[in-house]
Amino acid sequence: MSTVLTNPDKRMAEIADKVEHGERLTLEDGVFLYESDDLLTIGQLANKVNLRRNGRRVYFVQNMSLYFTNVCEDRCAFCHFRRDEGEDGAYTLTPEEILAYTEKHYHPEMREFHITGGHNPHVPFEYYVNSIRVLKQHYPDVTIKAYTGAEIDFFSRLSGLSYEDVLKTLMDAGLGTLPGGGAEILSERYRNKMNVEKATSEQWLNVHRTAHKLGMKTHATMLYGSIETKEERIRHMLQLRELQDETNGFLVFIPNAVQPPSASMGVKRRTSAFDDLKTIAISRLMLDNFPHIKAYFINLGTQLTQLAFTFGASDAHGTIVQERISHSAGALSPSGLTKDELIHLIKGANRIPVERDTFYNVIREYD
Repeated sequence: MSTVLTNPDKRMAEIADKVEHGERLTLEDGVFLYESDDLLTIGQLANKVNLRRNGRRVYFVQNMSLYFTNVCEDRCAFCHFRRDEGEDGAYTLTPEEILAYTEKHYHPEMREFHITGGHNPHVPFEYYVNSIRVLKQHYPDVTIKAYTGAEIDFFSRLSGLSYEDVLKTLMDAGLGTLPGGGAEILSERYRNKMNVEKATSEQWLNVHRTAHKLGMKTHATMLYGSIETKEERIRHMLQLRELQDETNGFLVFIPNAVQPPSASMGVKRRTSAFDDLKTIAISRLMLDNFPHIKAYFINLGTQLTQLAFTFGASDAHGTIVQERISHSAGALSPSGLTKDELIHLIKGANRIPVERDTFYNVIREYD
């Protein structure tokens, strides 16, 4: 699809009028915005929408990323985190090892454990359940955000249970919410080309639909910057918007740029700042029923993250402690930030830092 017009200023004015009056943007509108080079107008429109919804507040959470295993049966073309069983660097932590690592880095203000990992078929489903249970028993006040939609689909195949029964079992063990990973680009053309053999687009959406029906709020991502078309990016957002219309179960949308194989890779192997900011802004404009758009500093870097707060983003993610997946693929950002660094980052963009829990309940506002 191409939306090249003889009068792009008129087209942009029509979109601006829609935004002003709260009208929903179409597929054609989204593709036009991606093809436009008027980044500042797109950013201004997204900023207007975000200020209307969230004011000058930018949210963050004190959290810790945990990775139970990097052994994975899948071989997605963009992933540099995974290992085969027995390969150098492969690991699968016992619940006791998970607990030991957590105890080393935990502090009383921590609100969330963010857990993702490989699809390891060499351990039973009960391993994943017990890992959650042990953490929740020791840290009952910390929300456990664990297992992507693709992982839930994997657990279903591993255990023979339905999505609903997998989720209920994990919720009984202490699971509070699902992270947004595994969505990549919700296009089967993309998934076939990128060797994404885990959950299909429809399966990923069905996992989150099921979670929402069980009363669980979840997260959604988009992994952009490889072979997908601009139209596929917009269709990805529209599928999420449609599910949000149905369930109102998503908390936030996180656009993540693909990282190159190593930190030494040149600028040609990375998304441009122009594309990153435009994607944040278009996400805010297209996903009119999502409360928040996240600027993920791990992928954007800290300074571009600051700019993103005036391009529609209202969330700065969290402290993390030590991120591994993007850094295994060459991310140049810090692997984590302290609370004070996040507050400084947000204030540096003339925004109000708001410490939150996983579900955007306010802990403290730093004005």
